[in-house]
Amino acid sequence: MTTDNIALVQHFCAAFARRDVDEILGFFTEDAVYHNMPMPAMTGKTAIRSVLEMFLGPATFAEFEVLNIAASGDVVLTERIDRFEVAGKRIELPVMGVFEVKGGKMAAWRDYFDMAAWTRQTA
Repeated sequence: MTTDNIALVQHFCAAFARRDVDEILGFFTEDAVYHNMPMPAMTGKTAIRSVLEMFLGPATFAEFEVLNIAASGDVVLTERIDRFEVAGKRIELPVMGVFEVKGGKMAAWRDYFDMAAWTRQTA
């Protein structure tokens, strides 16, 4: 099961390069929670869609490079560099992600990052 959960998260991270919000939402349970720690948590696919569209919509490039990945049961941890190009600006953001998997889908996704690093690069 741990191997399956790691593979699921790897496929999820790879999907960001295609910037297809519907594809990405397909990885989540209906009542999933997505929490970018500097911001309020979003619950359910409709709320998660709004956040994904906010940062993927204007992006002409997206990539989640997984540097390290580990799992314990239904919890998968990733150390990543998330890269985006928005309005001609390249953004690179170190991120620690926590994914909770239930029934082959993501029930929770929490990302920890420095909001100042995002703001500095997008300003």
